[in-house]
Amino acid sequence: MYERTLSSKTVYDGRVVRLEVHEVELEDGRRSTREIIRHAPAVAALVRLTDGRFLLVRQYRKAADACLVELCAGLREPGEPPEAAMRRELREETGCEASRLEHLGRVFVSPGYTDEYIDLFFAECPPPTRAASLDADEALSLVTLTRTELESQLHEGSIVDGKALAAYALAWLRGILE
Repeated sequence: MYERTLSSKTVYDGRVVRLEVHEVELEDGRRSTREIIRHAPAVAALVRLTDGRFLLVRQYRKAADACLVELCAGLREPGEPPEAAMRRELREETGCEASRLEHLGRVFVSPGYTDEYIDLFFAECPPPTRAASLDADEALSLVTLTRTELESQLHEGSIVDGKALAAYALAWLRGILE
């Protein structure tokens, strides 16, 4: 299956996203319109501290209008390799230095309307040794959970962060969490 782009127009170009409207031709010749959000690639890590607890962040998210518990995550800088971006985000958001960083895979956030993808990692870290150095517009707090607490919150739906669910599943499938 394929859609041929006949035309595209940028209708918004912001700091984080760009919105494009594409006119496309479907394989059977019909035409349609696609609204596409262009977004920088991102990274996220399921962080396990050396004492066995998991480290997550609690952050208010305006789009969800809620305070969510999520993985440590962030955008990659232009040309920045995923592993370097993940190490930088760990330092910035948690104050941690990863002693182990394993790439779990890549997931598209919602490919029906955005090209955003996230490289997921498993990180093993000693407890933070320094304070986080957050961006000027960022406010978050650290959350530590035992594996039982994390699994319970994922199962009951109190952690609804898709990247957390995906990273946990990938880490479990690869035998990292056994």
